[in-house]
Amino acid sequence: MSVSSESRTATRTISMTARDVTRRMVLMFCATAMALFTMQAFAHHGWTWAEEEQSELKGTITEISMAPPHPAMRVKAQDGRLWQVDLGNPNQTRRSGFTGDTAKAGDDITVLGNRSKEPNKAHIKAVRITVGGKQYDMYPERIKE
Repeated sequence: MSVSSESRTATRTISMTARDVTRRMVLMFCATAMALFTMQAFAHHGWTWAEEEQSELKGTITEISMAPPHPAMRVKAQDGRLWQVDLGNPNQTRRSGFTGDTAKAGDDITVLGNRSKEPNKAHIKAVRITVGGKQYDMYPERIKE
């Protein structure tokens, strides 16, 4: 009888271990999902990081990404400095008329936007971009002329 009893105990132990593993996997999944949600929410950081005054940046596009949470570009300024240019969210960018096919690396661009409050950070949030003589207003309500 003791063999049978040990066998049942071993089965119960394995079953509990499998249940524990499942619980841990569910908890890890939930924690990962929460972390990703938090990172995405943080990526949509609004305007608090940017100066109130608008600046103009002229340069050449080196890279374009239309991926969420917001499309962005890298722009090499006339002084050689490489800038991160955040566009509107995907819907705003599309409504402005700007798509992934509108411009390409090597095109000249003028960006009107709000620079980072950090003086040494080459980062600007565009309210308007001009490519090939055509203007694309990401945030028309924020344009100060």
